[in-house]
Amino acid sequence: MPNTTLSSREFNHDVGRAKKAALEGPVFITDRGRPSHVLLSVEAYRKLLANEPSIIDLLALPGSEDIEFEPVRTNSPLFRPADLS
Repeated sequence: MPNTTLSSREFNHDVGRAKKAALEGPVFITDRGRPSHVLLSVEAYRKLLANEPSIIDLLALPGSEDIEFEPVRTNSPLFRPADLS
């Protein structure tokens, strides 16, 4: 599975090339020389998601009922009215 790296300028100039490359492997898109996005085929994305357990699976694991959870109490309101002045 080859990796391809394109600058954001190259990506914008030739999206078709990026899409074709994504069929072979991930396409890393850089912004000012640093990776900022990854383009994957739908099949690769779905395969990636299939490997992750769902929250339902994690909560069903033996011993999960013994996990202590103490949420932090806050005195501040969860929302504030909008200031329309």
